[in-house]
Amino acid sequence: MTHDHDIVLRPTAAQTAAALHPPAGRNGGDLVVETLAGLGATTVFGLPGQHALGMFDALRRSDLSYVGLRVENNAGFAADAYGRITGEAAPLLLSTGPGALTSLAALQEAAAASSPVLAISSQVPTAGLGGGRHGYLHELRDQKASFRDIVKSVHTVRSQSQIPSAIAAAWESALTAPHGPVWVEIPQDVLLAKTALPVVTAMDAYPEDLLPRPELTAVAAELLSKAARPVIIAGGGVVRSDASGKLLALAEKLDAPVVTTFGGKGAFPWEHPLSLQSWLEDRHTTDFLQDADVLLVVGSGLGELSSNYHTFSPRGRIVQIEADLGKLESNHPALGIHADARIALQALLETVPERRDPTAAESVRSVLAQVRARIDGQDLGAEQDILAAVHAALPAGTPSFWDMTILAYWAWSAWPGAMHSAQGAGGLGYGFPAALGAAAADRTRPVLAVSGDGGAMYSIAELATAKQYGLPVTWLIVDDGGYGILREYMTDTFGEATATELARPDFVALAESFGVPAVRTTPDTLCADLSKALAAPGPSVVVLPALLKMFAPTHL
Repeated sequence: MTHDHDIVLRPTAAQTAAALHPPAGRNGGDLVVETLAGLGATTVFGLPGQHALGMFDALRRSDLSYVGLRVENNAGFAADAYGRITGEAAPLLLSTGPGALTSLAALQEAAAASSPVLAISSQVPTAGLGGGRHGYLHELRDQKASFRDIVKSVHTVRSQSQIPSAIAAAWESALTAPHGPVWVEIPQDVLLAKTALPVVTAMDAYPEDLLPRPELTAVAAELLSKAARPVIIAGGGVVRSDASGKLLALAEKLDAPVVTTFGGKGAFPWEHPLSLQSWLEDRHTTDFLQDADVLLVVGSGLGELSSNYHTFSPRGRIVQIEADLGKLESNHPALGIHADARIALQALLETVPERRDPTAAESVRSVLAQVRARIDGQDLGAEQDILAAVHAALPAGTPSFWDMTILAYWAWSAWPGAMHSAQGAGGLGYGFPAALGAAAADRTRPVLAVSGDGGAMYSIAELATAKQYGLPVTWLIVDDGGYGILREYMTDTFGEATATELARPDFVALAESFGVPAVRTTPDTLCADLSKALAAPGPSVVVLPALLKMFAPTHL
């Protein structure tokens, strides 16, 4: 009888010969890029710095495709989007100290949105580790401490032999449900030193499935089978686990209405008879959810944006399926099932009996009609027309990435299907660099980025990146002369706004100075101008001067 720990992996003669005679001219950085390639990475993002040059030198000896951005935070946003689009861990190469710290906001968004980003940073030389004040350039007392509260796991390397294992462990951590960013740091001298270690070949780093406890899914199935008014809230965990098909099958088996959170958009067909769409900031939707006698929450923590700013107060039983243990029952008591959404939904599909409810679709139509009537009563036709024009301009399957701007807040509720935004952490500057990351994952189709003029200024330098790599991203900038949503909030609260008005450039002239074609559009010509830009190769910019309004909130 053979046990796993008895297995001995014997190299072939060719492998032994290659290991004994590795190619000359390699350094610790080569071990990094060889490990990434061995794990299956094909594209890396980043920005070089003095301590990290060993990694970047090694890139030219590898087959990895490198996309270099102009600001580390934007590189992090690009890696985030690449991870969201592909489901793969996205390597992000950074330098020590200021370079590393500049990525923090992007890594916070990746953590909040469960995006698998593998951040690999350099460190001061090994002699400077340990918290002493040696005066090295970029030195921090404890660099990894700045990241520990944000990323899933931290891995510090002190010798070249540790590099492959540390990166493999980080890779596995990033891709274990819930996905998320991880941090690896390697001292400068370890990266620069010549190495006689063998070339790293294929690496095994397989995340384990997060299985639900069967006794809990049995109870959940019993509750759903006896429910008179079951309703499903589908969050981002459904999208990340590729569980949309399972969700659709379960909803149809139960005749249960489904609402998707802003992070879960695309998890359920928008026009399906059971689709409540994404109108979570509407009291009619909130009331309907509260009236469910069993509420199945899949892949959502029912946080602020998913609970109509914590005004949601359910009266029935909640069954919550969530891969992030910290989110399980964090806001409402529930039958908490710690599991990957796809696996748990499959378990329910196999156990719940079919249920027919001829009133379910009619209830959905009634709620959506009430929502529509409320919106239509607020003189917001211009905003709806602009959003519809953007959607009409996009070829089928075009991914879109949205900054924190008024048009994006409309899209959270009204955009018919999948979209990606920075609503996880809520930082500015996400849309354009994220779209660049998505374009790097698939250069055969266009990508849309949407920003306000305030958010655009966070990432304007990345026009150079878009031009340098010829990435097919069309950037729609809605220019209202300031931080539009903050202007609204302050005016509503204090009677007038402060610090929200912005001097800004001529975005068309600025884009053209980078060699990126640009056009100034109007609401009437937006669809045609956007369609033309999306159909052209390479990057482009469309500027829409417009002062948009938000629909009235229902949580106040």
